[in-house]
Amino acid sequence: MEQKEFQLNDVVEMKKPHPCGTNRWKIIRLGMDIRIKCEGCGHSVLIPRKDFTRKMKKVLERQEQGE
Repeated sequence: MEQKEFQLNDVVEMKKPHPCGTNRWKIIRLGMDIRIKCEGCGHSVLIPRKDFTRKMKKVLERQEQGE
């Protein structure tokens, strides 16, 4: 299985959209659990890393390395 690449402050698309209608999430915490924040309504969710990698579809925007 391919390894998905993501890092802090990346904007990702999940397989299922949030109930508010937006499917853009910003990664705001990395660790054993990953906290993502909905770009539409601002709601944040804590997901185990294993579930996150399975449910993430793709990275929409990458955070610049120099910041």
